[in-house]
Amino acid sequence: MQTSRNTESEALVVVITGGSAGIGRATACAFARRGARVAVLARGQDGLDGAVRDITAAGGLALAIPTDVADSGQVEAAAAEVERRWGRIDVWVNNAMVTVFAPIEQISPEDVRRATEVTYLGAVWGTQAALRRMKPRNSGVIVQVGSALAYRSIPLQAPYCAAKAALRGFTDSLRSELLHDRSRVRVTMVHLSAFNTPQFDWGRTTMERQPQPVPPIFQPELAGEAIVWAALHPRRELWVGWPAVKATLGTKLVPGFIDRLLARAGYDGQQAEQALPPGRQDNLYAPVPGDHGAHGRFDAKARSSSLQFWLTTRRREVASAAIALLTAAGALAALLA
Repeated sequence: MQTSRNTESEALVVVITGGSAGIGRATACAFARRGARVAVLARGQDGLDGAVRDITAAGGLALAIPTDVADSGQVEAAAAEVERRWGRIDVWVNNAMVTVFAPIEQISPEDVRRATEVTYLGAVWGTQAALRRMKPRNSGVIVQVGSALAYRSIPLQAPYCAAKAALRGFTDSLRSELLHDRSRVRVTMVHLSAFNTPQFDWGRTTMERQPQPVPPIFQPELAGEAIVWAALHPRRELWVGWPAVKATLGTKLVPGFIDRLLARAGYDGQQAEQALPPGRQDNLYAPVPGDHGAHGRFDAKARSSSLQFWLTTRRREVASAAIALLTAAGALAALLA
């Protein structure tokens, strides 16, 4: 366990599972830039050490707790340590995930179970640990990091897609329970498009070529800012990137067409031209050594911004501008008439 320098007691206390790399790492830095106290939970000590350095450099206070989120006891112990150290938990971000790139008949039962335990049950254990501390205080926010794949499953990642869909169903139940209890604890879900993270270098695969995200690809800092925004603003769900919107709406409107489209393009779209490197390691059961940071190998292709995200987080301003434009157009038309 490792901590960095002190900050003001009024700062947000944030817990991020899977906080040592990828979107979790970017989210930790995004909260740190706002002066938060950030606890990162992950298995790999190298990545945790790197996250502590980044959080401190960004202006936050860091606490690193080695945790396997598939173990409910470890998650509860981590939550208790954060509460003991900082007195409360204001925001809990369930972000930890693992995946397997393979046709379902090529995935062992043990691998399906492990992917489910980390990606789905890890979020359930995190939610329960957060609720035990937030409900007595009647305050707090739980952010579930979802995916467009929670609405639109794709080939070669069945366990991951199923886990994200299960998390969406779980979150809907929880939301109703909180409303029934008139609780001020809030839960929100952030559904992401494809992001440039290390998961494509360390996700388990039975394919011959390197996994890759389906373009367009976004930088993880965009996801981090979206998660922070969702934690600070009341929104039931937040979609990030047009692909997430199109996948969700397309499944509702023309699901059969999307099935056939993915059958044609979903295999090659998730594989790069490069063959798997010799000795490639995966992180399904154990962390890959080293500090892998937030970014994957797709910096040259990744976008740092999204017009869709900009618009969806400024609904009132966009609506006001549209009304003003229509009013001005009507006035001009009347004048010309």
